[in-house]
Amino acid sequence: MKKIALLLSLSAVSAAAVAQDQTTGPRSGRLASSTDYSPGSSASRNNGFGVKGGFTASNFRGDDKKNFNNEGIYNTFHAGVYAQFGFNNAFSLQPEVLYSRQGFKGAPTQYASRGTYDTRLDYIQVPVLLVYNFLDNVSVHVGPQVSLLTKVKEGSTERKIADDNNVYGYSYNSLDYGLAAGVEARVGPARVGGRYTAGFADIIKDPQNAAANSINNIKNGMFQVYVGIGIAD
Repeated sequence: MKKIALLLSLSAVSAAAVAQDQTTGPRSGRLASSTDYSPGSSASRNNGFGVKGGFTASNFRGDDKKNFNNEGIYNTFHAGVYAQFGFNNAFSLQPEVLYSRQGFKGAPTQYASRGTYDTRLDYIQVPVLLVYNFLDNVSVHVGPQVSLLTKVKEGSTERKIADDNNVYGYSYNSLDYGLAAGVEARVGPARVGGRYTAGFADIIKDPQNAAANSINNIKNGMFQVYVGIGIAD
């Protein structure tokens, strides 16, 4: 968590720096304001939609994290689309639909014979974020997120989400929900930001034996760095 907090702090500093360095606007030699998103428009730029994607540093947390050896960050990616609906120049609502590949590294102690492997979890994520522009070009965002698990790989083995015929002794939870928060900076229609998302649902469910029960209480956590581009407003 200390690493995640440090990354979020660095993202906030970088976002502020981008806004500080942007000295020309599309209509005059000044800092681009929230009405400059569409040249010649008087409407807030907190409206429209676009595409985004970037890097994900994914891991897990929870009481049973202690039952994993050699655990670590799973580096991967995410991509998707967003829409933004402005209430005014300061506040807006931003729903997104993202494909997020995430997971974690680690060897469950009770499954030592498998060795250390990556657990890959592919989700369709739908965050709904309240965005507040505390500077013309810099905003904070926070809101709930719901995720649907579509694919699981343990090492090189692709397995079903449900544990059919009790082959593994546990299933994966097909639904996750949580909270996302981060910062973002804009330069014209482009944006760059960082976000941390904490999942509240257990990744593993329906443990059928003591080994599976020892890894039952773990939850998703990830830090995302992304770039985006508005394509309409």
